[in-house]
Order: sequence, then structure tokens, then C-alpha cells
Amino acid sequence: MATISFKPKHVTKKITSHLGERASDVIMNRFGLLLDGERRTLEEIGKKYNITRERVRQVEEAAINLIKKSEVYKKEQAVFDELKALIHSLGSIVAEHDLLPHISKDKVTQNHIHFFLVLSDAFKKHREDDHFHARWSVDDEATEKVHESLKKLYASLKDEDLIPETEMINKFFDHLKDSAERYKNEEIVKRWLSMSKKISKNPLGEWGKSSSPNIHTRGVKDYAFLVMRKHGSPMHFKEVADAISKTFGKKTHYATCHNELIKDSRFVLVGRGMYALAEWGYKAGTAREVIRDILKKEGPLSKEEVVKRVMKERYFKKNTILINLVNPKYFKKNAKGLYVAI
Repeated sequence: MATISFKPKHVTKKITSHLGERASDVIMNRFGLLLDGERRTLEEIGKKYNITRERVRQVEEAAINLIKKSEVYKKEQAVFDELKALIHSLGSIVAEHDLLPHISKDKVTQNHIHFFLVLSDAFKKHREDDHFHARWSVDDEATEKVHESLKKLYASLKDEDLIPETEMINKFFDHLKDSAERYKNEEIVKRWLSMSKKISKNPLGEWGKSSSPNIHTRGVKDYAFLVMRKHGSPMHFKEVADAISKTFGKKTHYATCHNELIKDSRFVLVGRGMYALAEWGYKAGTAREVIRDILKKEGPLSKEEVVKRVMKERYFKKNTILINLVNPKYFKKNAKGLYVAI
């Protein structure tokens, strides 16, 4: 958290001291500068004074202009210079949801800082849009590069991508060309990434498209995918449920977990209660069906080769594979002693 040298509430009191009672009240309520920290709408304030929303907006605008022309405001420029330097240090452009908590955890104090940002022409507000969250900048050139780089980064991602944070930062650096060295900082890049509405990270800190269920987890099946991917090998559904509870703090019933795994094509039943991820190459089916598919695809194989290949695709015990392999109804040995499907 940043340390600021001024007291926001004290500064606000000074720069609004010359306003009339109604103008001051409008500013305090619109920006949430009262003790309750609530930012009130034009309509709410209009009802209080029995005036239209447009009239409230005019009063607010006039009050801001009056503040900016005042001598007391000009004497407080060190406050705005300090805020500008802070935003520069954070990357010259930063999401509002990152900037305000970085300065203070107190909601009312955050509102005072927001008020200062609105007042000064040194800060440029970028409203929330389809690509980005609301953000503030102090350098137009850097802002344009960051916006462009984030859009290119998003375009380079596949829907199923899950990228470790360090790798994601490096990918962003690849798109961010000719930028000042002071901006090539991991903490700054993480703040820039957090501005994007299209790119996010999941609870395990892996990055990808915000629309992906691997990133925006919506239920047991998505959490199951993440814990199994992290585990790296087949798991019993009870192990999966326990891992979800431990990793994400979400109590998961065994039956619920089992049902979700059965229904989702991302998971493959590879043994009694054992599941693997389909992306690992495991196949659904009984031991006999898996053996048959392998032999039809690869041709005659020895007993050892059959066992080895089946184990890559399903989580069967060796004896289960061998019992099925010697069933003369489905398999036989050729003249070279290799197994073939009938």
C-alpha cells in the first residue's frame, strides 16, 4: 500500500470551503465524501432539493469549476503532483479498482482520492468498456501501447489456454515493444493485466480468457478440472472432492462430485471411481474395448506392448487387462505369437 504525505479529508475540506451550502452538499454526496461513504445519484440529490437531475448535474459541474479556479486549489497542487507521481510509479495507467485500494483501504478516503482525480486535468479517466475496466492514466503514449498490447495478447490466446503467471507476463512483454525500461516490471504488468476484462486468472493463479470455464469457475466441475490438472494424474472422485474442499474452501459432497464428472466431457472414467482428464489422452470404454481399439489401430502387439499402451489410455489394473486379452472370443495370437483383435 502506498504512503501519501497529505490527509485527503483535510485537503477536501480546504478546497471546498468557499462553496455555498447546496453546492458543497451536492459535491459531498455525489462523490461519497460524507461519513457513510455513499456516492448518491443525481436523482437522489434532486429529490432532496426538489430539482431535476440535470439541474443537480449543473450544480456539480459549476462547483467543480469554481474549485479549480480558486486560489486554495492552486495552493494544493503538491497533492495532485504527488498523486501523478504515484500513478507514474504504478505504470502510468492503472485500473481504478487497483489504484484506490493501493492508497487506502478506507472507503471514504478512497472517495476523496477519486474526487481529486476528477478535479485535476493531470489525470485522464477511461470509462469501462467491452475490453477494459475503468482506469486512470497520466501518459497518453504509454496508455495507447498498453491498450494495444493487451488486445493483441487476448487475440493470441486460445479458449482452453491456462498459462502460468510468469509465462503470461513474458507473453505480454513480447507484445509491449519499445516501452520505457521502467515499465518492464512484473508488478506493473500484473496491474495492467488486471485492467483487462477479457483476460483473467483463476483461483490457482493461472491466466487465460475470462470467458473460459477454466478461468471463470462456475461450479464443482470447473474446480474439479483445476485440481485434477494440478494433480497431473487420475484421481478417485472422492479425492477430487476432498481436493476441492481443501484448495478452494468449498465443501463438496462425494455424490455431487461424481455426478458432475460423469456429465462433463472434459473427464474420462478410467477405472472404478477413477477419473482422468480427456486432454491427457485417456479413452472411455471397458478394458476389452480399449484393447480392441489399440490392436485395430496399431496392429499385432505382444502382451507387454498391449499392457503398456492400454495403461496410457486407461487406469486399469494389469490383471484386468490380461484377463480380457486372453478371452478367445475377442482376441487371439497370430503365427508370430502377437495378439490381434478378432
